[in-house]
Order: sequence, then structure tokens, then C-alpha cells
Amino acid sequence: MVNFIYSAFADEYSSDVREQAQVLKKHNIKYVELRNCNGLNIADLSVEQTKDVKAVFDDYGIKVSSIGSPIGKVKTDCDIKSYLGVCRDIFEKANYLGAKFCRIFSFYPKGDVFSDGEKETVYKNLEQILKLAKSYNVVLCHENEAKIYGESPQRCLELLTRFDGLQAVFDMGNFVLDGYNPIEAYRLLQNRIAYFHIKDALSAGAVVPAGKGEAHIADIVNAHKSFAKEDFFLSIEPHLQTFSGLNALVGKSFDNPYKYPDCKTAFEDDINKLRGVLQ
Repeated sequence: MVNFIYSAFADEYSSDVREQAQVLKKHNIKYVELRNCNGLNIADLSVEQTKDVKAVFDDYGIKVSSIGSPIGKVKTDCDIKSYLGVCRDIFEKANYLGAKFCRIFSFYPKGDVFSDGEKETVYKNLEQILKLAKSYNVVLCHENEAKIYGESPQRCLELLTRFDGLQAVFDMGNFVLDGYNPIEAYRLLQNRIAYFHIKDALSAGAVVPAGKGEAHIADIVNAHKSFAKEDFFLSIEPHLQTFSGLNALVGKSFDNPYKYPDCKTAFEDDINKLRGVLQ
């Protein structure tokens, strides 16, 4: 029987890698999606720092499900030749850390919106990045996010159709925040989804705990359990708001009814709420 496997962005609990490993072990989560480690983005870790991070997670029996990389979170007019060096470094880390997947994005426009010619630039840039990833046997997974080329379900499908080697990391919460129906998006993309980012949201403009929003988490996860041919990851990415200010992802003035005293409380509460939703 096909089932899901929990992973998490444990940097939302703590910047300290050992504390990240400890909270995952506490909640019996055996995988991590690595993004920020000891205050540094995964792209900025040195070789020695990467070794230290791996050693900590190894101590706690935690494996890396995916690299939560920032690849593609730059404008289309980046120096792609130089940028491929950044990508190469991340793919080398993925190999060392044993991560099969690497999350990527599909570039921001030079201006406020994409011009007619920028589509081809997005294609050319992604083609070179995918070719490099293939040489490292790393599977690139495109995440839908606001203002990048692949924000909408239709643009995501366009990219997935254009590039055979590209898969999707489906973020239902992002679709809600960006004004798209997550159920319709899932139906459109389901056969190219490698894994999921799990966050819940309200279309009015707020990230909320699992099961408290409009992302239809249980409906989509259960549908994929019936559709998928092998086990898949659910990577928990709460992005919940604390009392200290606005949620950085949303940046809207909507009065979020769900606020937490600190990130650690928010992270653990979201894990517990998600498990309740999926049971």
C-alpha cells in the first residue's frame, strides 16, 4: 500500500542544526528538507560545515529527503554561466548528503512582470540547470511560488511538459495564497508530483495551522495515496506567524487569528495538527 513519509523544514523550529535534529527525533520524523543550517543557507555552507551538518543528523538517525535550495530565486537576467557554479555546488552537497531531490524555482522577471521574450530565457536557464543536475543524478523539483514564472498551475504544467527531467514539489498553501484552487491544481499536476510541501493558508492572506485553512490538505494527500505508485514525502513547512510581526511569506495586513509566542511552539503545534488532520 502506498503511503506518505514525513519530512520537515526543521529550520523553522531552530537555526541550530542539533536542535533541528532533536525536535525531529522527538516527533519520530526521520527525514529533513535542508534549507538553513546554523544560520546559513544550504548554498552558503562550506565543505567542512556540510560535513558537520551531516554528522549531526547521522547521530540522530535522520536522513535528508531533499535540498530546499534557492536555485531559480533570481531574475532571468542573471549571469547564468556564473550561476551554474552555484548550482553545481548545491548538487555536490545533495550527493554528499544523500538527497535524491532538490527543490528549485523558475526565476523572477527583470521587471514587475514577465516580458514576451523572457519565457525563452526561463527555458534556456532551466535547460542548462537540468542538464547539470542530471550529471549528478539529482532530481529537480519545481515549487510553485508567487511572482516566479511557474506561479500558476498552468505555468507549472507548461514547464513540466517542456522538461521531461523536471518534477513538481506541490505546495497547496502557496496556490491558495496566490489565488488558485489547490484541488484543481492537484488534478492538473498529479502525475508529475515528486513530493509535497505542507502548509495551510487562507486566500484572504494568511498562513494558518494545518487543517485550519483552504488548502484541502487531507483531500489532496488522500487522493495522492490512491494515485501514486510509490511512497512519497510530505515536507512540513508551517511558515506560521508569531506575535512579533507579520508573516514574512504573506506580508499582508490581514489579522491572522493564529499567532504563536515563538517559532518552536508554532512548529510543534503544526506537526500535531497535521497528524490530526491526516488521521
